[in-house]
Amino acid sequence: MIDAALSWNVGPMAAVAGAIAEDVGRSLSLFTDTVLVENGGDIFLKSRDRISCALYAGEESPFGGNIGFAVEAPHGIGICTSSGTVGFSFSLGKANAVTVLACNSATADAAATAIANRIHSPGDIDFLHEYATDGSELIGVIACCGGKLASWGIELFETDLRGEV
Repeated sequence: MIDAALSWNVGPMAAVAGAIAEDVGRSLSLFTDTVLVENGGDIFLKSRDRISCALYAGEESPFGGNIGFAVEAPHGIGICTSSGTVGFSFSLGKANAVTVLACNSATADAAATAIANRIHSPGDIDFLHEYATDGSELIGVIACCGGKLASWGIELFETDLRGEV
């Protein structure tokens, strides 16, 4: 947590949910080939199969439930989301969602928090590439604010999850 926090200039608690998800997930992976541990929007995933995921950006975002991405995680991956408009966590920004993929969940969690803190308006999405490469170690980032969405390092596809329960 401390290393991830220092890399992204946030406090170590910005990485706690991701770190816990990964610790639990790595322990469980001793018993099975596929593990997904979700901890409040912060995920550790390990699977031999390619897994499809969907962006959750809240009911107000035009992108929540409409944007998907696939990940390969044979050795484990962190998929963490931070938001200034969804959930109870404190954020300095106004992003509907910032989802980060990284080789470890603590880094993904800290990076999602740091990047979400920098997004105060849809125009800030234009700088996603700069934010994403700030601390490196990232596999990809998706960010949306208002009616604007950008991704770096992740191939997106359209999905329709809004009608499903």
